[in-house]
Amino acid sequence: MKQLSVRAAIERWPIAGAFTISRGTKREAVTVVAEISDGTHVGRGECVPYGRYGETAEGVRDVIASVGDVTDHKELQALLPAGAARNALDCAFWDLEAKSSRKTVAELAGLPVPRQMVTAYTISLGAPGAMASRAAAAAKNMPLLKIKLGGEDDEDRMRQIRRACPDARLIADANEAWTPALLERLMQVAAEAGFELVEQPLPAGADDALSRLARPVPVCADEALHTRGDLRNLTGRYDAVNVKLDKTGGLTAALDLMAEARRMEFRIMVGCMVATSLSMAPAMLLAQQADWVDLDGPLLLERDREPGLRYEGALIHPPLPQLWG
Repeated sequence: MKQLSVRAAIERWPIAGAFTISRGTKREAVTVVAEISDGTHVGRGECVPYGRYGETAEGVRDVIASVGDVTDHKELQALLPAGAARNALDCAFWDLEAKSSRKTVAELAGLPVPRQMVTAYTISLGAPGAMASRAAAAAKNMPLLKIKLGGEDDEDRMRQIRRACPDARLIADANEAWTPALLERLMQVAAEAGFELVEQPLPAGADDALSRLARPVPVCADEALHTRGDLRNLTGRYDAVNVKLDKTGGLTAALDLMAEARRMEFRIMVGCMVATSLSMAPAMLLAQQADWVDLDGPLLLERDREPGLRYEGALIHPPLPQLWG
């Protein structure tokens, strides 16, 4: 077996304008790219370190660079915990195997040939009127909008956005910003405004109120779900789960998690962080089995890497091998 070499690099990608959620605003996407070479072929994977989970770009880069004698994505699962570093390495191993075997990752994983998918498009948090205007403009080309909420003024946000976008499909994402006192009222408003999903309304670990609520709109776990082992704790509180590669620690674990989530009758969203097409490409394999797809990360950047995924409005085409897989 050829000796493998591993490299890691931090990259910074300016966001078009700003991206705001309940936890704050950012103006650039900071990613870490792992490259694994066998001397002939190079596999790549991209991750987004997330401070919400105690990760830093420098820390993730150093973990990736320190990986020693691991030879494939299967061995990797036992070496590193779930998180951004394992994601980048796992996706890089899959990419390397595809390039060296001249097969696609879909073939290697026993998955169907990926097809084009419709992604949600995110409207970041802001004043209700401004969000409604942005949503109305986006809805001309994007049939599914993901609306970031923040607790205060969310009733006004949801109602104004629905009036501005009478025909759009809408998803709400509160990023843990609601309180139990607000929950029942805001869930009812979401139902009245025709939202089809509410994502992570309460803080992870402080979401017991969801089990006591007759949920008029399905509730999706995001921050409350990382790995397959978390699923058993979500029953009775959540109706759906948001699977993100940076949380599961890569494609290998994400496929396993999705299979178990389906067995437990959760509906599935496949989501992303704000990142380039190299992060979205592996997630496109997961998206084939999802009820909702939220892979708009590159659309929120000033520019994407080349070559990137091809987006036609909300339609995402599968990645070319030159990008990944």
